[in-house]
Amino acid sequence: MAAALQTAAPLRASSNLGANSERFRFGSLLRSPAGRKGSLLVVKSDGRHSVGFNTRLRGGNLIANAVAAKSEASAKSTDSKPGHELLLFEALREGLEEEMDRDPRVCVMGEDVGHYGGSYKVTKGLATKYGDLRVLDTPIAENSFTGMGVGAATMGLRPVVEGMNMGFLLLAFNQISNNCGMLHYTSGGQFTIPIVIRGPGGVGRQLGAEHSQRLESYFQSIPGLQMVACSTPYNAKGLMKAAIRSENPVVLFEHVLLYNLKERIPDEDYICCLEEAEMVRPGEQVTILTYSRMRYHVMQAAKTLVNKGYDPEVIDIRSLKPFDLYTIGNSVKKTHRVLIVEECMRTGGIGASLRAAIIDNFWDYLDAPILCLSSQDVPTPYAGSLEEWTLVQPAQIVAAVEQLCQ
Repeated sequence: MAAALQTAAPLRASSNLGANSERFRFGSLLRSPAGRKGSLLVVKSDGRHSVGFNTRLRGGNLIANAVAAKSEASAKSTDSKPGHELLLFEALREGLEEEMDRDPRVCVMGEDVGHYGGSYKVTKGLATKYGDLRVLDTPIAENSFTGMGVGAATMGLRPVVEGMNMGFLLLAFNQISNNCGMLHYTSGGQFTIPIVIRGPGGVGRQLGAEHSQRLESYFQSIPGLQMVACSTPYNAKGLMKAAIRSENPVVLFEHVLLYNLKERIPDEDYICCLEEAEMVRPGEQVTILTYSRMRYHVMQAAKTLVNKGYDPEVIDIRSLKPFDLYTIGNSVKKTHRVLIVEECMRTGGIGASLRAAIIDNFWDYLDAPILCLSSQDVPTPYAGSLEEWTLVQPAQIVAAVEQLCQ
C-alpha cells in the first residue's frame, strides 16, 4: 500500500492549487482532459509556468492574469538569495533530522517509516543513519503503535508517530483522546506527553473517500491536544521542530498535495511558534482566514480581487488549536469583515469553531455577518469532476468577498 501511495502522490497534484508567486515553486503533474496526455506544470517563483491553470471553476472564471509574473532580473536575484531550496516533504525531513541529531530521545515510529522512508519519503534515509530502534517500522496496527508512542512519551522519550494517511488514525482515536490528550491531567501532572502525531491528509487528486479525510474537526474537541497545520516548506520545518520540543502532545497536519511545494528556507536553525498565525497578505477591507491547501486557493483569488479594486487581508491561522486570537482580533478590528475558507467539513469544522470564537470576542467590531466557505458534508467522490465540486474554489472566494464588501 505504501508503495502505491508513493507512486500515486506526484500524479495527483491538483490543477486548482493556487500559488503565491512571490515565494513558492512547485512541480506537479496535471490531469489532462480526456484524450490528451498528462503534461508537466512547473510554477516558478517568478510566476512563469509552462501550461495554464484549469479555470473551469464553479461561480465563474478567474481572469487570465490572476498570477502576476515578475521580471527575469527578479528571478535571478531570487536564485542568489541566502538559504537553500527544499520541497515541503524535504523540509519536514530536515527538521526531524535536526531534532534527532540534537536530542537522542527523539524517535520515529509508524508503518514503512524505516528503510522504505515513509509513504511520502519524509523519513527517507533516517533508518540508515539512526538505526532500527530510533526509526521503528511497525505492523499495520495504528492503535498499537500510537499507544506505544504515548507510553514511550510518558517514560521520557519524544516520539514522532507517523500515520501513513490521517484517515487511518481514526483507528487510534482512543489512544489519542483518552491517553494522549488526558494522561497529563488524569495522572495529576505526574506525566507529560511530548509526542508528535503527523501524517498526510486532506483531499488529494482522486484518492477516494477513505483517503481524503480531514480530521481536524475530529481532534479539535480533545482536551490537552494541540493542533497545527503546515502550508509552506518554511513553516513545515519550523512547526515540526517546535512540535518535537513541546511538552504537549501535538498533531501536525500535512496536506498530501503540498508535499512538492518548493521554497527557499534559511540555513540557520529556527522554529515557528505553535500558537501563532501568519500574516500572508496585509490588507484593509476584509479579513480572510484560512490554512493548509486553501491558503493557495485564497491567494489565487486575492490576485483577482486586487485587480478588481479590493484589498483583502489574508491570514494563515496555522494553529488550529488554540487559535491565535491576538493576530485574528487585530485584523478584525481593522477590516470589520471576516471570511473563513477551509477544506474541512462545514458541520462541526474548524471554521465553525473559529466563527464562534470571533463572535464571542470581537462582535462589536463586525460590520457584516461572518461568511464561512467549507467543503460539502458528503463523502469525497472518487470522480475528479465531482471531487472538485465538493471543495471551495477560488471563484467562490471572489464572490464571497464581493458580497461582504457590498
